[in-house]
Amino acid sequence: MATLLDPIGRGKVILVGAGPGDPGLLTIRAVDALRQADVVVHDGLIDPAVLDHAPAAAQRISVAKTRARHTLPQEAINALIVAHVKAGSIVVRLKGGDPFVFGRGGEEVEAVRATGLPVEVVPGVSAALGCAAEAMLPLTHRDWSSAVSFVAGQCKGLSEQDWSGLAGKGRTLVIYMGVASGPAIADKLMMDGLAPDLPVAVIERGTLPGSRRLRTVLADLGGMLQRERIVSPAIIVVGEVVLLSDAEDRLATLSQQAEALA
Repeated sequence: MATLLDPIGRGKVILVGAGPGDPGLLTIRAVDALRQADVVVHDGLIDPAVLDHAPAAAQRISVAKTRARHTLPQEAINALIVAHVKAGSIVVRLKGGDPFVFGRGGEEVEAVRATGLPVEVVPGVSAALGCAAEAMLPLTHRDWSSAVSFVAGQCKGLSEQDWSGLAGKGRTLVIYMGVASGPAIADKLMMDGLAPDLPVAVIERGTLPGSRRLRTVLADLGGMLQRERIVSPAIIVVGEVVLLSDAEDRLATLSQQAEALA
């Protein structure tokens, strides 16, 4: 039986979703978890104001990742978390959005549970839900869409994946990590039968200062991403519900398209 003198008896992992970016979208449970932390292992897009909820003495460890470079492989992050728990620390693993939506939260929970150590999960507002709501873009709507799907646009073998039925009449598709592969995504969806004039929205830095909400059609997605110099973090929403959003239209005119090709 564990005792207070046993470090492992005290240590645990709390996997916390930090929401889409705005510190005001943290849940009360997330703030409570941060206040307990001895160690905070956090992703790169976490606002400093979120980290301020942890005690001043808590160790803050960034495991920030970029598209081209990972500071630590996932296995090393898992080992880092486990090592601190075994030393008796309460470790808050802080992730953007919700940790179980393209956040590798499931992998980290598996790694901790495999060692027999305690772990709990505090859900967060996912990027798709938070950013779409800010843009007044309902992902479902009685008159427009009765289904919504989430996919990762940054993955190997994109053209071979089966996305049939995920978008189209009465359906909404939300694409995470799709900025770099936007042109390929548009081509894939049109080859799968979606109409070139299907509305598309791109929400860049949703809920954060300087956010942009832009709207075009599927055939122009790649062109718009390039013209507007969209950068991550951003989500792409495909479907008729996009017409209900407050996004600004950015469909290129024929003259703009000609200049882009020149």
